[in-house]
Order: sequence, then C-alpha cells, then structure tokens
Amino acid sequence: MPELPPIVLVFSATDPSGGAGLQADIMTLSSMGCHPLSCVTAITIQDTMGVDDVMAIDAEWVADQARAVLEDMPVAAFKIGMLGSIETIAAIAEVVSDYPEIPLILDPILASGRGDELATEEMVHGIRELLIPQTTVITPNSLEARRLAANDADDNDDPDLAECARRLIATGCEYVLVTGTHENTVQVVNTLYGQEGIVRSDSWQRLPGTYHGSGCTLASAIAATIANGLSVPEAVKDAQEYTWQTLKAAFRPGMGQHIPDRLFWAREEEAPDDSGRNDETDPS
Repeated sequence: MPELPPIVLVFSATDPSGGAGLQADIMTLSSMGCHPLSCVTAITIQDTMGVDDVMAIDAEWVADQARAVLEDMPVAAFKIGMLGSIETIAAIAEVVSDYPEIPLILDPILASGRGDELATEEMVHGIRELLIPQTTVITPNSLEARRLAANDADDNDDPDLAECARRLIATGCEYVLVTGTHENTVQVVNTLYGQEGIVRSDSWQRLPGTYHGSGCTLASAIAATIANGLSVPEAVKDAQEYTWQTLKAAFRPGMGQHIPDRLFWAREEEAPDDSGRNDETDPS
C-alpha cells in the first residue's frame, strides 16, 4: 500500500464561488500534499463581492460528520474556519477536546471581506471561551485580533496588537499569528507570537487589489505544513510563502475580489524564482 498522505479535518462553511470556505481549504490542502476531510458547518449564498446569507447546519450533524471520519481515519491536524452558530461552536469544541494531541489551527472568521457580519457577539464569546483554549495556532487579522481580545467591560479598551496576542495566549492557545493586511503599512507585516512574545515577524510586498479567501488559504496552508511535520515557526514561514504566491498569481473571475490561485505551481512553466518576503526577524 502507498504511504498515506497527511489527513487534515476541516470544519467550515461552503462557498459557491470557490474562493473561500471549504472549497478554498480543500484546494489548499490538496495542493500541499494533504488529504482533506470536510465537515460542513454552514451553507452560504455568496459570490466574489460578499456574503448575502448563511444557513447554519444543525450542530449535531456537524459533530456526527466529524466523529464518523475521526473513527475511520487517522487525522494529523484540525482546521476550523467559519462556524455558523454558537451551538456549532460548542459541538466542535466537544469533538476536538477528545483529541488533544491533534494540532488545531483556528481561522476566526468574524466578517467577510466586504464587511458582512458572520459572527454574533455570542459566537465571539463562544470562540474565546471554548475554542481558543484548545488552539495550537490562531490566525486573526488585526481587526479580528482586536475584537477577540477586547475587554467587553471597558468601552475605552484599545489594546495594541501585541497586547491582543498576549491576551489570546493567556486564554490558553499556544501561538497567535496576527496578519497585517488591514493595517496602514507599506508592506504587509505578519507576526507570530508565543508564550515568550514575538517568535517571528515577516514582511511581504503588498500586492494590488483585494482577495477572496486569502485568510482561509493561509490557515489551511499552516495546517498542511504542520500535518507534514514542520514545527510551528517553520510551518508559519512556509505557509506564508505559499499564500503570497497564490495571491501573486490570483485571478478575477467575477465582478468582485480576486481569487488566490492555489494551484499556481501547476500553471507555471518554470518554478518561481522570486519571493515576496522582504525581511524576517526571529528573536530566538
């Protein structure tokens, strides 16, 4: 029998445009040599411009999907994306708690690129209390980091990104990768934080345009590199490089955002010889 590829179980919502959600996760994981298992958390009506509606799947169905494949196949990593409801958050938290040895990568999708709200405050609280404490790497953008780390009792609370990461780690997760796409900087700066502070910081050329599914791609790429045996800092480095290349090769099939080309390598006559990473700091 051929050797098994690393198997990654994804919890996320469908995206009929193929730009984000489960479709993005499946393409990314497959492109990076993994076998993806998919548990549908919600069905969306969306295109490259935004999300029009969401129908959450019954939480018991979500849990049953996961338990069926977990009892059948060895899973090397979990990846969690859009969740759909507070009941689903609780159901997934219960499932993954039975497998504490499996790394968990959490992409906290709170809004679409257009700004459509995809998580209520109750869901944000559930993510914070039930999922983050079980997480190996959480990958919020700067807006999501601030929302997840906010002190709900203090209306004037305005922590910087380092403090947001510290608070998230204090809830129990091992690493926080804060992405800087939404920050007003010349380059996109992504910073990985651990228990002792900054683990690595990478700056990337800011590409023109906007992208549908870039966060899904990055989180799934991290899950793939961890499933393939890399340490978290090395997995984050390689996943960023892969994601930047997908954005560099992105295409615009509709009237909205560009879609990352997760199979860019299959369309190139020669291997890429350039990298978007401009500098790197590694305090260790």
